[in-house]
This record gives sequence, structure tokens and C-alpha cells, in this order.
Amino acid sequence: MGLKDDLIKAKVECFKIMGKSEDEIDSSVGSALEVEANLMTEAIVNFLTNVEFKITQLKANVVLEDFSIPPQQGDILPSVTSTDIPYPAGIPVAAVPIPLNNGTNGVRTKAIDISKDTGNLESTGYVFIGEDPDSQDDFDVEDENGQREFTTVKLFRDDIEEFL
Repeated sequence: MGLKDDLIKAKVECFKIMGKSEDEIDSSVGSALEVEANLMTEAIVNFLTNVEFKITQLKANVVLEDFSIPPQQGDILPSVTSTDIPYPAGIPVAAVPIPLNNGTNGVRTKAIDISKDTGNLESTGYVFIGEDPDSQDDFDVEDENGQREFTTVKLFRDDIEEFL
């Protein structure tokens, strides 16, 4: 039913233990019992909506929206060659591949700037509070069972002392 009805049922059970019969207990709308249940319901709701709950365990996948790497220096591999004509003076001969090796910082890469909307960024990762799962393969929060198993929210008594 609900919190208010549960409070009324609890109070009725207490009255029965004290020796009152069902007929002697008035829980109708507007009765003292019903008004008390309303007030207690509001007090509980106010309490729960005014306190802060702390996440004590969380494991979740992360979606990167943007990814950017500035231009980087690189080396030329020995397998990279340049095709050159050995006699630029005009004698027509076949081009010869010349290795471009032993380079140091001889290549500058282009910047990488992609996002999930532009550039088709596909990446995965995870975030956690509590024990590190070591890999996103260690948990699955795609369904309710995984969310229950890998997520915990607690209310610490020290956090609510002022509300008690």
C-alpha cells in the first residue's frame, strides 16, 4: 500500500497488543490515528529528502566524448624509402629507391582530434569507487542485476545526526 498505511497497520497492531479490539481502534480518515500517520509520513519523507546519501561502491563504464593528442615527433623506419632519379642532369634512367633510415625526430605526425560525433571515436574505460575491478570485463552494469551487484549507496548515521 504505502508508508502511511504501513504506519497505521503498525499502530493498530500495537493497540491490539495493549488489549484493544479492532472495533475500539479508529483509523478512519480524520481520526487521531490517521492524522498521526500523515504527520509521521511527512516527517519521514522530509528526513529522507534532506539528508545526503553517499555512494560507497560504484563500477560503471565510461564513454569518452572527445579525444585529442597534439602533433608528435616520430622516427622514420628503415623500411621507408624515397624514389629518386640518380642523375638529375637529365640522363633518363630508372628511378632508384633510397632508404631513409637512422632518422631522429624526422617525422611529425598530425594532431589527432576526434569525438564520438565526429571522427567515429570508439573507446572504453571504467570508473569506480571502492575496490578497483582491474578491468571493465569484471563487471556489467547494463541491466538491473548488474546495477544491484556493482552499485551501493549508504546513509551514514554521522551524516544525519542533525536531522534526528
